[in-house]
Amino acid sequence: MNTQGTEVRQKVLSLLREGARNADVARTFGVPLGTIGYWKHLDRAKRGECPGKHDPKCPRCHGRSLNTPAYSYLLGLYLGDGHISHYSEHRVPNLMITCCDSWPGLLDDCEQAMRAVFPDNSVCRVRKTGCLNVKVYSKHLPCLFPQHGPGKKHERPIVLEPWQQDIVDDHPWEFVRGLIHSDGCRITNWTTRLVGGERKRYEYPRYFFTNVSDDIRQLFTGTLDKLGIDWTHCTRHGNPYNISVAKKASVALMDTHVGPKY
Repeated sequence: MNTQGTEVRQKVLSLLREGARNADVARTFGVPLGTIGYWKHLDRAKRGECPGKHDPKCPRCHGRSLNTPAYSYLLGLYLGDGHISHYSEHRVPNLMITCCDSWPGLLDDCEQAMRAVFPDNSVCRVRKTGCLNVKVYSKHLPCLFPQHGPGKKHERPIVLEPWQQDIVDDHPWEFVRGLIHSDGCRITNWTTRLVGGERKRYEYPRYFFTNVSDDIRQLFTGTLDKLGIDWTHCTRHGNPYNISVAKKASVALMDTHVGPKY
């Protein structure tokens, strides 16, 4: 830049630092408004006055504290009804958990867990027919959910990292609750039996968990084993995708720590 141009720029910056409006300075010196804005930005950056960009810290990359009970629950939801995607028009990927309209309490629990795990990120609900997608955007989603990958979950291995397994071991009921809230249910079964020579209807509660992924079902049953919950495979239509918890004592424990969707 020539000497005259340098002098003009310094006069412009002096006025801007005193609070003059960009448009007024541009008219005074006959300099394009865009150039004035660019000079102002470079000057503020040089002096360290530019506002910092929104860059939330990551528990894995930066050592930020992590709400581990909420994470264990959210991990269960993710393995069941969640997925991570990255739209071409968006700068960062998003985690989306699909929740049915029939369970408003589950929607609230899901959103609260997301906010607890990602306290510095925005969480939103997106309306779809018959359901809502609860979403959070973060460039660190693959750090916290390394199970993410191309293709469907049941078409690739799903194995927890050691640090994830430690969290699940510390908060197993939250993990089971997340899996049940995503791919499970509590129902009332019935059967008949003879009582005093008379056939009577007998009802009993039962929990089901259904997932096509062998690995995810094993994560569920392995956690149940550690909790002392009796379970059985329940094959339907030739498919061994269902896990049943029906024994009275085990159902009572599930009712205490998990409960039906609401």
